[in-house]
Amino acid sequence: MVSQAPVIGFTLDYEEKGGYSKLPWYAIRENYLTAVSSLGAIPLALPHEVELVPHYLELIDGLVITGGAFDVPPELYGEKTVHKTVTLKHRRTDFESAMTRGALADKKPILGICGGQQLLNVILEGTLIQHIPDAILNAFAHEQPNPRTEPGHTVNITHNTLLHRITGETSIPVNSAHHQAVATVGNGVIINAVAPDGVIEGIEYPAHPFCLGVEWHPEYHISPADDKIFAAFVKACRKIKG
Repeated sequence: MVSQAPVIGFTLDYEEKGGYSKLPWYAIRENYLTAVSSLGAIPLALPHEVELVPHYLELIDGLVITGGAFDVPPELYGEKTVHKTVTLKHRRTDFESAMTRGALADKKPILGICGGQQLLNVILEGTLIQHIPDAILNAFAHEQPNPRTEPGHTVNITHNTLLHRITGETSIPVNSAHHQAVATVGNGVIINAVAPDGVIEGIEYPAHPFCLGVEWHPEYHISPADDKIFAAFVKACRKIKG
């Protein structure tokens, strides 16, 4: 029954006027939403209204922090310089930060995807690499040149982690669409996936009932492991729904 289905909040991207509309507009890819609606959950898009965060948190049973072509402000993780490639969307970051802190406090399941993982790590007092090619020698092309519907590289999954228990795998193919990554993990955060070039690809927060971050985009369903990630997340949200 719909009344028993978990409601999952999705953060939206935001653009100023131009392109789709002459006025500012929100956007989200359909595959984010169908990744949970196909499992019987109800996706709920969340406009960037910080004053509504308490009300949103009452409505949702879980939170997906989506990715986007922008970055977490470096001052939030203690850096004074800003790399020339960094793009900021302060209104979106302020909103997503408030939602993430609220979901952490309420013990509601959280799934951070790509930039969402990066924000989650910063909220938990970790730091980021501002531009992978300048920080890691011989790094892969983490902004892969081939389509996002195809794998870009593999990641190695750490044993005895939530991600390992979910996927049952030690290595999976993933797509890759990021120029930043976790540098140091936050307090109580553990690494659950690493690319062969050493870039951190996944994190989790064991003190929380379900708090998982992945640097790739599982909503593209590159491998069965991606399906299992969403299935486990929706299952955790059902438990909250009770």
